[in-house]
Amino acid sequence: MTEPRQYKHLNVTRSADGFGVTVELNRPEVLNAMNTAMCEDLLACFEALFWDKTVRAVVLTGAGQRAFSVGADLKERQGMTDETWFAQHEMFEQMAFRLLHCPVPVIAAVEGFAMGGGLELAILSDFIVASETAVFAVPEITLGIFPGIGGTQLLPRILGAPLAKELIFTGRRMGAQEAKAAGLLNYLVPAGQARAKALEIAATIADNGPIAVRQAKKAIARGTETDLETAMILAIEAYNNTVTTEDRLEGVRAFNEKRKPRFKGK
Repeated sequence: MTEPRQYKHLNVTRSADGFGVTVELNRPEVLNAMNTAMCEDLLACFEALFWDKTVRAVVLTGAGQRAFSVGADLKERQGMTDETWFAQHEMFEQMAFRLLHCPVPVIAAVEGFAMGGGLELAILSDFIVASETAVFAVPEITLGIFPGIGGTQLLPRILGAPLAKELIFTGRRMGAQEAKAAGLLNYLVPAGQARAKALEIAATIADNGPIAVRQAKKAIARGTETDLETAMILAIEAYNNTVTTEDRLEGVRAFNEKRKPRFKGK
């Protein structure tokens, strides 16, 4: 379960039905920059979500309207030894893998800046809902650093290599309209509405068969990284994993009784 832990820089809340979780980065005074303590929080939170079978969808967002996150806290990193920097980044890497492999859909809700590691958090999620105030960039190279939690691998997969290379090599900023046209965003909404839209989508997902959703996410993630024949086999395996569930029986029964299914995740 995610609630018992007291987080320093996250607000973690459940929806009324208990199926949805909102994870809010909570350092608005520094545009939700990620320090070591926030990374520890994110690592613990997504580790807990990995094992929590009651959760059906997650919304990842930032406190305030100015930023989703501007990435790693470089003020904290000022004067770090190489040893300390590597130790901190190993934690960032572990956190990124926990987020990437979260078994339920994660929707990033972006207002304002999503820069560097903040953009990487957003693309480690399954998809992005952003408001018209959103600004995206991967500026690490302009500071002699490297996009360290997936930007060089995920951006080319989402945007295509040429545009991803341009953004990474130059560090230029991409506005919300361009990001939507390029395929970075699933939804572009008015200012202040990103979280509400993400929660609406999360609620729709949570209404669906939770085992089927988890199997679909796994099949898509694994299938896109292999050849088509292997991917089809993985998809059939995922399909078979849903056949013997109570939820499959309930879904067919509800269809024939012309009512909404009541899924239990069993």
